[in-house]
Amino acid sequence: MEMKYSEEERYFLAKKKVGDIKGFYGNLASYIFVNAILIFVNLYTSPEYLWFFWPLLWWGIGVVFHGLRVFEVFPALGKDWEERKIKEFMEKEKWNKSKWQ
Repeated sequence: MEMKYSEEERYFLAKKKVGDIKGFYGNLASYIFVNAILIFVNLYTSPEYLWFFWPLLWWGIGVVFHGLRVFEVFPALGKDWEERKIKEFMEKEKWNKSKWQ
């Protein structure tokens, strides 16, 4: 199903996409910066016990999923899916409203 968007709607969607990408890169930059500090602190204070890999791992998984969502690697949950769900909820609401009138 192809959606017809006006110029203003396309601009809004593009601006939102750019904001999402910018948010991802901000998340990635903070991930790298904070984890570099954590690695340094861990190796400086207690090199016999390496705990830095826990935040590195779990935050890294979050960053990967954030990137997959932003760059739409899984199309099943992309814009088409969102549009279908929005229409489905709108139709259900319309049906519920007409049922009780």
